[in-house]
Amino acid sequence: MSIKAKMIHTTIKYRHLFKGQMRPEVIDKATSIAKLRQDCDETAERFFKPIPGISFKPSDYEDFYAEWVEIENTPKEKAVLYFHGGGFVMGNARSHRNIVGNFVKHLGIKALAFNYRLAPEHPAPAAVNDSVAIYSWLLEEGYQPQNIAFAGDSAGGGIALATLLKCKDDGLPLPGVCAVLSPCTDMTLSGASHKSREKADPCTPKGANETYLAHYVGGGEPKHPYASPLFGDLSGLPPTIIQVGNNETLRDDSTRFAKKAKAAGVDVEIKVWKGMFHCFPLLAPMFPEASEALEEVSQFIRKKLEP
Repeated sequence: MSIKAKMIHTTIKYRHLFKGQMRPEVIDKATSIAKLRQDCDETAERFFKPIPGISFKPSDYEDFYAEWVEIENTPKEKAVLYFHGGGFVMGNARSHRNIVGNFVKHLGIKALAFNYRLAPEHPAPAAVNDSVAIYSWLLEEGYQPQNIAFAGDSAGGGIALATLLKCKDDGLPLPGVCAVLSPCTDMTLSGASHKSREKADPCTPKGANETYLAHYVGGGEPKHPYASPLFGDLSGLPPTIIQVGNNETLRDDSTRFAKKAKAAGVDVEIKVWKGMFHCFPLLAPMFPEASEALEEVSQFIRKKLEP
């Protein structure tokens, strides 16, 4: 692990001290979702820095807010549909502007970020239904499926994979490629890494996975593929790249999904990064491993979307 990565790892692990708290945060059913959302939005606004050459423009989609994240001299016929993270309960297109803007800058292809409905008010499969709807709109706007990439982080990565399954069931043509970072694919939390990587994970507060996933499932079936894509029929999915850290409780959500997808004949590329944490590529170019991982994702997408 690089020195810069170690520094950031330590900063994340002990972030509670910077807030004047002696103990790490704990998330449970009593945690205010409204406060989480407010903190998420305020933090994103406070740390947002304009990215040279990147613009954010509201789209013409009418059912909910979505915005184009664009960079000059990109191919007009190609687009990324970006699924933001946030534990299924928080986050939106605006809070992810730094992340999506940086991604577009590296990739060189414009992205459409959108506000799918959030739990607990709207449990699964509301987010997936919203995602299918805006993907269908992209197709209606004239974008060819082979020129569209799905990309998402954390909860958004899981929603992206579940959306592929719903699109397949609905008979919609699937996008040309999918890229996910530390996707959440299993609402039953059955992966061994939830226990084995608990102490190593610097990002995930105690109780967070259990609480967020319970909100997302609501009164539904946790093993339904539109909630937990790990349990779906993965045959026929497009080429997919997965990046995940070894030091995260959601590690096995990625490794088990990749193993099952490969067995189903899917073109899957997965990399488990030693010492890395949840969604670390999003921090590029802050340390070498993040930059390398984001470049691998970008190369994979560009290669699969080439005519």
